[in-house]
Amino acid sequence: MTAFLQNLHPVVQALLATCFTWGMTALGAAAVFTAREINRRTLDFLLGFAGGVMVAASYWSLLAPAIELSAGKSVPAWVPAVVGFLAGGLFLRGIDRLLPHLHLGFATSEAEGIKTNWRRSTLLVLAITLHNIPEGMAVGVAFGALASGSPSATLAAAVTLAIGIGIQNLPEGLAVSVALRREGLSRRKSFWYGQLSGLVEPVAGVIGAAAVIVALPILPYALAFAAGAMIFVVVEEVIPESQRGGNTDLATMGAMVGFAVMMLLDVAFG
Repeated sequence: MTAFLQNLHPVVQALLATCFTWGMTALGAAAVFTAREINRRTLDFLLGFAGGVMVAASYWSLLAPAIELSAGKSVPAWVPAVVGFLAGGLFLRGIDRLLPHLHLGFATSEAEGIKTNWRRSTLLVLAITLHNIPEGMAVGVAFGALASGSPSATLAAAVTLAIGIGIQNLPEGLAVSVALRREGLSRRKSFWYGQLSGLVEPVAGVIGAAAVIVALPILPYALAFAAGAMIFVVVEEVIPESQRGGNTDLATMGAMVGFAVMMLLDVAFG
């Protein structure tokens, strides 16, 4: 994959990489054609796994490079990391308050965002879509960083991040499609809307890559911004969802495994 991508423009690289992560969401959603239901214990482990991957990616692929890129600049190295990280969280908080959505396993009365009369299935899809915004953004920024020429921004690291995000998109696509099937949608519609939740990733990826290429000085802030947005999603949504079924130890082990897998990918191959 790296050899194929290396001669392409970073924005094109970001588009292809996020199409891959979108495809992994679709692959997970396709399980609805073979699975009638998903065991709650399995779901909680997979949600924990996804959360662990996102936490590890936030540090190894985003925050650590942001700090390294800031070294020797006119402001202390921690400033872009802290400012960008908090700004990413505030950005997702704003979307979270505005976008109507419903987390998996929650009652319709617990829907968040602006109050609407939208169907429960629509709110479930929007919740997973919200997860995917920072993921696509993170991949896009990682590829856009290649334009900086910094030794800490490598194609291998960006590809590794895309692979890690793609791996954790599998359980997300599975979870939403099975949940939609449970709501009474046909298998075909459950798959369609499940994979559709990942479509935002190529959009966010291209925007993220283009933004840092146009304004390279914001790169450390952009990396930390993507990390803050992902951590917000993990703490506010993914982890609580994984713990809601009562399988707390299993979900926690899933998070540990997910973190270890992403750390392994980044340190060994990134």
